[in-house]
Amino acid sequence: MKKENPPFGLRDYRNAIQLDQVYEGEEFQQLSSIEREKIITNVVKGLASETTMSLNADNKKSEQEKRQLIRALLNVRAPKPLAVDLLRSLNRLLQAESYEKGRIKASTLKPISETIACAHKKYGEQFVLWQGDITQLEIDVIVNAANEQMLGCFGPLHDCIDNAIHSGAGPQLREDCQIIMKLQGELEKTGQAKLTRAYNLPSKFVLHTVGPIVPKGTVVTSKQKAELASCYISCLALANQMESIKRIAFCAISTGVFGFPKREAAEIAVHTVEEWLGKNPNHFAQILYCVFSEEDYHEYARAFQEK
Repeated sequence: MKKENPPFGLRDYRNAIQLDQVYEGEEFQQLSSIEREKIITNVVKGLASETTMSLNADNKKSEQEKRQLIRALLNVRAPKPLAVDLLRSLNRLLQAESYEKGRIKASTLKPISETIACAHKKYGEQFVLWQGDITQLEIDVIVNAANEQMLGCFGPLHDCIDNAIHSGAGPQLREDCQIIMKLQGELEKTGQAKLTRAYNLPSKFVLHTVGPIVPKGTVVTSKQKAELASCYISCLALANQMESIKRIAFCAISTGVFGFPKREAAEIAVHTVEEWLGKNPNHFAQILYCVFSEEDYHEYARAFQEK
């Protein structure tokens, strides 16, 4: 009988992406308007010099327009190392913007036992429901809703969480994902997860998971429900392998452009995590559900109140 190879896991890429090495970013210093303008101009020139695209990157553009151009160029850029000086400038800009945007300490957020009336869940002191920007969270790990290529969103300025997370982290994140995918040798399967460092984001790590796609106008199948549950299980199981991860922030996986109905997705997210914690106690200090809209918040609150 032919022996099957073990599944591709953390051990297979951990060293290749230096996962256990603490990322030493540029020490944060608030940028003066002159320094910011200089960095943005230099980064635009550096990124523009890499591409054959026809760009209007002259000095007549406003600072805001140039900053948007940087993000767009990074969105479409293939995963490859940047010149050292250019990367240092870009990282300094991203770090400064992260602090200016505001960092939210997850440990200070109130649990659902204090924020949701009649929340009956066993883990009321452990679960947190928070409406906000996941890229602002100062936490051990955040979850990214990725696609099967696992390289981030290549749509210039696309309004999705994958784009936001890669844009805030910087190009090193895409490079790490490329290393993982080359080692794996195939597209990422729905319901699995991979772990990388978070680079210029406030979190330490990013969990990337591919949720199921529910085409518009179709009914969610039992297979798609199981795949979404697998996303949460895979993220928890992978994070559980890292002693340094005690707090995890989930996004609302598959509920954006992937089309999973929000109510059902929230129920699966809450019940799946609760069931997993019942079988695997005493590791995570906090499970945070980060939602972006009021509608999402109400659906999760409802899921926490269900009997």
